[in-house]
Amino acid sequence: MVATKPNASTPITGKMSQRVWFYSILLTLQYGAQPLISKRFTRREVIVTTSVLICEIAKVVCAIILMAKDGSIKRLAKEWTLMRSLTASGLPAAIYALQNSLLQISYRNLDSLTFSMLNQTKIIFTALFTYIILRQRQSIQQIGALFLLIMAAVLLSIGEGSSKASSTDDPEQILFYGIVPVLVASVLSGLASALCQWASQVKKHSSYLMTVEMSIVGSLCLLASTSKSPDGEAIRRHGFFYGWTPLTLIPVVANAVGGILVGLVTSLAGGVRKGFVIVSALLVTAMLQFLFEGKPPSVYCLVALPLVISSISIYQKYPYKVKKKEA
Repeated sequence: MVATKPNASTPITGKMSQRVWFYSILLTLQYGAQPLISKRFTRREVIVTTSVLICEIAKVVCAIILMAKDGSIKRLAKEWTLMRSLTASGLPAAIYALQNSLLQISYRNLDSLTFSMLNQTKIIFTALFTYIILRQRQSIQQIGALFLLIMAAVLLSIGEGSSKASSTDDPEQILFYGIVPVLVASVLSGLASALCQWASQVKKHSSYLMTVEMSIVGSLCLLASTSKSPDGEAIRRHGFFYGWTPLTLIPVVANAVGGILVGLVTSLAGGVRKGFVIVSALLVTAMLQFLFEGKPPSVYCLVALPLVISSISIYQKYPYKVKKKEA
């Protein structure tokens, strides 16, 4: 059976809520474990672009298998149109590609603390755009929970690496090539997340199909960039699979599964809840580093833990309630 998608304004209850929690926990574990898996199984010689492209191919394969399994692939083959695809998936994919480029520019021109703080504003912009596009309101308590989550995300980001200093002391360069790009990237992240939720919940676009379409668009953008990028030059010089081993497929496939889960969580629960998953995953990473590498969690991580737990509890406990109109 094809998964039933909730309306943007309808609260998630019952079995749907259980599925949301199940997918969210799986995604949290995948996000949290991914850095350790990649570090252990990916050699330094591997060209980043090649692993990203293979990951996108793996996403497409997984999504097609799942569509075949739930019986939706035949129906989608009849209903699919290019215009609908470009609206539902092409636009968010292009926005995410632009966002990633802006983040790379900003990271080179800001210190880690400033970058981390400004980058977490994407949670607020996601909530803003879900309201503008989907009219999905947040209660006062939920807004407070979002700010708690941002505080936790900033603390966790500081704990991961606050030693990086800005590469320049020029105030204008910091502003126009550091602060402005990361803020624009945060706005774009919120917009793209809300558009994905809109396509899935309002236009009833299959999350699996969106994964396929966005992976294809993203891969085409990445392939186009190889004509002038350092990775493209490295591929032409050493070959596509330079530095690869059979074990390199482990983090690639794990990342692809994470991409499928992102689509499911966004489709069923929305982009704001996906933000909770991403921040919670930082705690999972810290825990796994302690268990497998003996690296104790930082003070920032210990302070962030109750903030994350509190924010999730508050956000779940106090949903927005539509006020009944007076007779």
